[in-house]
Amino acid sequence: MSSALFDPHALFHVSEEPGIAEFRPRPPPSPDAGVKEDAVWAIDHVHLPNYLTPRDCPRVTYGRGPQTTDVDAARFLTGTAGRIVTIEHAWLDALISTPIYVYVFDPGTSWRALSNGAGYFVSEETERPVDCIRVDRPDHAILAHGSELRVRANLWNLIDLVASSSLEFSIIRKRNAQPRWSG
Repeated sequence: MSSALFDPHALFHVSEEPGIAEFRPRPPPSPDAGVKEDAVWAIDHVHLPNYLTPRDCPRVTYGRGPQTTDVDAARFLTGTAGRIVTIEHAWLDALISTPIYVYVFDPGTSWRALSNGAGYFVSEETERPVDCIRVDRPDHAILAHGSELRVRANLWNLIDLVASSSLEFSIIRKRNAQPRWSG
């Protein structure tokens, strides 16, 4: 696995599309993204494991943040993993078999950090990656990055628990999750 994936100073963009030579600013993905202008999005090294999945894979990712209580850390975090990435069982085959491409950016001066603690950076300029790494086994990349991969039949109970905790978390592609179980 390329050492560029582990560069703590680099910024990253993950895609299922190979060969992107430049990233041009686009409208924000949602009105609550915290960005009003067109931008190129990237993620920092700490939060990269949150995105080492196929794009549409629903996932709950979390780890210790500055506000995390010892009680929540003991309840949700086990072992030595820095981050937990939880996907639905229905997505496991796709995670194992879908190659992804991790584009690496020099953080330079055009990038600015968003202040939401999720590791997002944006640039209003066209950005050219300094490297592109094909990752054939995203599950291995998650583990190699020091994160723990968990698989559940349904994410909704975990979504509810994590969202009401003191953890630093991201719930990504929730709209693609299996329906909430009733009963």
